[in-house]
Amino acid sequence: MKLEDIRKMAEQDSSLDYTELDIESLKLPQLHNKYLNIYHDEKLLLSKFNSDLKKGIRIKWEYYTGKLDEDTLKELGLEPFSLKILKTDIDKYLESNDELITLCHRIDYQKEKIDYLESIIKELNTRHWKIRNAIEWKKFVNGV
Repeated sequence: MKLEDIRKMAEQDSSLDYTELDIESLKLPQLHNKYLNIYHDEKLLLSKFNSDLKKGIRIKWEYYTGKLDEDTLKELGLEPFSLKILKTDIDKYLESNDELITLCHRIDYQKEKIDYLESIIKELNTRHWKIRNAIEWKKFVNGV
C-alpha cells in the first residue's frame, strides 16, 4: 500500500459528523482495527525488506571480495569483480551499490508509512476524548 493511499483513507476517516457523535463513537473500534491491521502488514513488510538488505549486503560483500562462486555469479547475472580492493574500502563499494541503495530507500519509505500509521492509531486512541468533549460542550451550550 502506498503512503498516499493511507493518507487519503486517513483524511476520509478523520472527519467527524458533529450531528451524530454517538455513531462516530461507535465507529472507533472498527477504525482502530482497520489501521492496526494495515500497521501490522506494513511492519511485517519492513521486516522482510530488512532481511533482503542483510542478504544483499552479504552477497555484494562476497562479490566485491571475490568469494562468490561461479554458479551464484551466473544465477545473479554478474561478471566476476576484477578489481582488487582493500578490506577497509569494501564499505565504500557497498554503500554506493545501486541495488543496496534502492533497498535502503524502500526501507526508509516503509518506515515513514509505519510512523504515519502509528500517529493515526495514537489519534484514534484519543478520539473518544474529543467526542466526549464535543458532547459536553453541546450540553453546556444547550443548558443541560
